[in-house]
Amino acid sequence: MSWLQAHLTVDKEQAPLVEALFESLGALSVTLVDAEDEPMLEPAPGAQPLWSRTRVTGLFAANQDADLLRSRIDTSLDRDSSRSLVLERLEDQPWERAWLDHFRPMRFGKRLWICPSGQQVEAEDAVVVDLDPGLAFGTGTHPTTALCLEWLDGAELEGRTVIDYGCGSGILAIAALKLGAARVIALDHDPQALLATHENARRNRVDGRLEACLPRDLPSLEADIVLANILANVLVELAPGILSHLHPAGELVLSGILAHQSGEVVSAYRPDIRFGPETRQHEWVRLQGIRQ
Repeated sequence: MSWLQAHLTVDKEQAPLVEALFESLGALSVTLVDAEDEPMLEPAPGAQPLWSRTRVTGLFAANQDADLLRSRIDTSLDRDSSRSLVLERLEDQPWERAWLDHFRPMRFGKRLWICPSGQQVEAEDAVVVDLDPGLAFGTGTHPTTALCLEWLDGAELEGRTVIDYGCGSGILAIAALKLGAARVIALDHDPQALLATHENARRNRVDGRLEACLPRDLPSLEADIVLANILANVLVELAPGILSHLHPAGELVLSGILAHQSGEVVSAYRPDIRFGPETRQHEWVRLQGIRQ
């Protein structure tokens, strides 16, 4: 089975028009993505911002006449808008897994490795997390996750209790357990993330020490370490709740923060947290501190 894809790169003001046009021409789905690697900051509630240059992609049935589709798009848009039109045939495949063909073992710190299922790490002292993210976010390839994994590799985790806010695939929770944590509670609003976390914990044989649940079901406890790899505005909003689950002298690690947002996040957690120097990777930062 195959499909016909139409791609158009336009200014953000024109993106809704192109989206509506593709739908009117019979598109089975329409997606909008960044065309120029422009960071998208957190929107205000209810806002739906677009990138300055947005790539709009329409997916059409295989029997769609490509020449006729091109003609209709050309006549519906001005020449400047339609000149970037690209049509291509798209063959069927298991899309949710196709990217795994390019996912290779990665080391974080001195000994922690994230390894896709079916591959192996040869290093003798390696602590390996066997990962199949499924449809959940979290492979270690994004700087926000990498910053947390590097922190975990150098942390003293033996016998400690950890809470992982926004667990995604369970990558941080499982890494903490394989590095010595006694217990981890992994939280996420997405049921798919909880399923992926449970399955990855089972694959890594740490499921007996891991609890994955929705935030509303978090048991009443104070942890030795709280990890939160989520967006900056959410970190600010959740600050009181996160602090309520961190015991005195406990360690707090925050990620998902763009460099210019770190001051606002730090302010939300002071004076409870004494922060050390931030750690930066590209435009992202990790904040770590001790509860006073």
